[in-house]
Amino acid sequence: MNQYDISKLFVTSFNLVATMIHQNAANKGFWEPDQDRNDGEMIALAHSELSEALEAIRHGNPPDDKLPHHSAAVVELADCVIRLMDMAHARGWNLGQAIMDKHTYNTTRPHKHGKAF
Repeated sequence: MNQYDISKLFVTSFNLVATMIHQNAANKGFWEPDQDRNDGEMIALAHSELSEALEAIRHGNPPDDKLPHHSAAVVELADCVIRLMDMAHARGWNLGQAIMDKHTYNTTRPHKHGKAF
């Protein structure tokens, strides 16, 4: 399988999962039909998941309390991605394609993007 096929498969799969995630969020009441969600709030909620991942690592990254077969940090990272996928789907943003496009662009950048760190 070549890079183009892998990219296409990733974007298609990512968008299907984003649809599933958004539908679940709507079913659970996070998207009421008569009101829109605030972008700033949704970004802050994604950021809070990253902060929770950091705290998990600071505390030795124990098993997650709900999914003990995963570490707490990786579950919080998953929560962040889920929130971003939900938001992007709701806004009609093709996040999967943007990820691949940004990755392709990053392959053209210099070592450490020309920075010291």
